[in-house]
Amino acid sequence: MSTLPARLRPLSLQINGVSHGPIEVPEDMMLLDVLHEYLGLTGTRLGCGQGVWRACTVIVDDERGPREVRSCITGAHYFAGKRIRTVEGHARRDAAGTIVELSPVQQAFLDHFSFQCGYCTPGFVNAATVLLARLRKSPIQ
Repeated sequence: MSTLPARLRPLSLQINGVSHGPIEVPEDMMLLDVLHEYLGLTGTRLGCGQGVWRACTVIVDDERGPREVRSCITGAHYFAGKRIRTVEGHARRDAAGTIVELSPVQQAFLDHFSFQCGYCTPGFVNAATVLLARLRKSPIQ
């Protein structure tokens, strides 16, 4: 039994403020695989492959504000034209690309030893970043 090769489609998106594309990506490829295999962004992790562990969480910034999306179960083409943040996009860098300052969430994780093995930490940093943005927008009374 032979399998047909996946059909390629052009994909353009913005990740961490950098525009990528159009790049030819299989129609059925998940964003996580595009991040790793096409763009060299390996901070986003594959945990369970079902979106439950949330190690694969990325941030989508749009008119509704930031929101979490699990990249291991969401097709890459869903993100076409969208602005995405991965864990690599939080820290402030100098012109040479060297990290000069962590985001407040990243620094808090370090200061309070808020991770176990660290594997899921990128997803947790993204989720905490979205939570804080939502709380700033609509504080709990």
